[in-house]
Amino acid sequence: MARPPSRSPAELLDAARGGDRGALARLLSTVERGGDGAREVSRAVHPVGGAATTVGITGSPGAGKSTLVSALVGEARRAGERMAVLAIDPSSPFTGGAILGDRVRMGEHALDDGVFIRSMATRGHLGGLSLTAPAAVRVLDAAGWPWVVLETVGVGQVEVEVAGEADTTVVVVNPGWGDAVQANKAGLMEIADVFVINKADRPGAADTRRDLESMLALADRGGSDGGRGPAGSSGSASGPGPWVPPIVETVATTGQGVAELWGTLARHREWGQASGEVERRRARRSGAELHRIVVARLMEEAAALGSGAFFDGLRDEVVARRLDPWSAADRLLAEL
Repeated sequence: MARPPSRSPAELLDAARGGDRGALARLLSTVERGGDGAREVSRAVHPVGGAATTVGITGSPGAGKSTLVSALVGEARRAGERMAVLAIDPSSPFTGGAILGDRVRMGEHALDDGVFIRSMATRGHLGGLSLTAPAAVRVLDAAGWPWVVLETVGVGQVEVEVAGEADTTVVVVNPGWGDAVQANKAGLMEIADVFVINKADRPGAADTRRDLESMLALADRGGSDGGRGPAGSSGSASGPGPWVPPIVETVATTGQGVAELWGTLARHREWGQASGEVERRRARRSGAELHRIVVARLMEEAAALGSGAFFDGLRDEVVARRLDPWSAADRLLAEL
């Protein structure tokens, strides 16, 4: 039996926008593979994106992020909203693939047409985000998903990278999480739009809230707040006031507090649109991505320059100390 002709990224996107989940999966797989195919997908999806609200969920391993995301998806569905989840899973050391633990925890939504869950591998990327994750978010956006949740793998201090890929960043902590000094070292104050104390039915939840409130108070006295301001600040006739990261207590396994979290996300979206912060963050993301692409392309060209007779000759000159490394590099770069 003859195989059906392969569809172009534009054709796959049209099908995905019409509800074809297989077409959407193929687009995401193409993005994960990278190369020319991923570039074609990027060209197809870029003009039709920009409508989705992206939410980054970050926090330490074991904080209950996947269970919380599953509960949040349920709350969104009860509100009549459709939601896609991009779950960044640890890579297998043997195959490089994702472990898919998030899909296991979110299995209750598997048959819901208003939910799409995709796991992606970190592929060893220290920030907890695959380099292809931003492109995958754009695919889901272009396919018409109004809410896209990006859940990170939970790798610790370097995980703050998620903030650069989301309109709203949720930091999940547990009772007994550690002191405020460690939290500031991890960069939580700089990235959090919302704090969630998950497993709030455990002892120490009140202490954790107090620590977070102290951190927020210290940040208020610290000068530049990156769009956030002191508690109790209010808007003016010209627009809304600064956003103060609220603290929401949840018990994801029972659903306690999840409705409050969903309402907080909706309020932050409204604030971001009214204040112009959403546009500013998206502009920064576009600039950062353009920079990454340029760096990646230059690295490819530099790798090509790092071999061959010309390179070997310059290397020998450096070894013999007839040429310094910087001058040798200048000669190589002149070949670009």
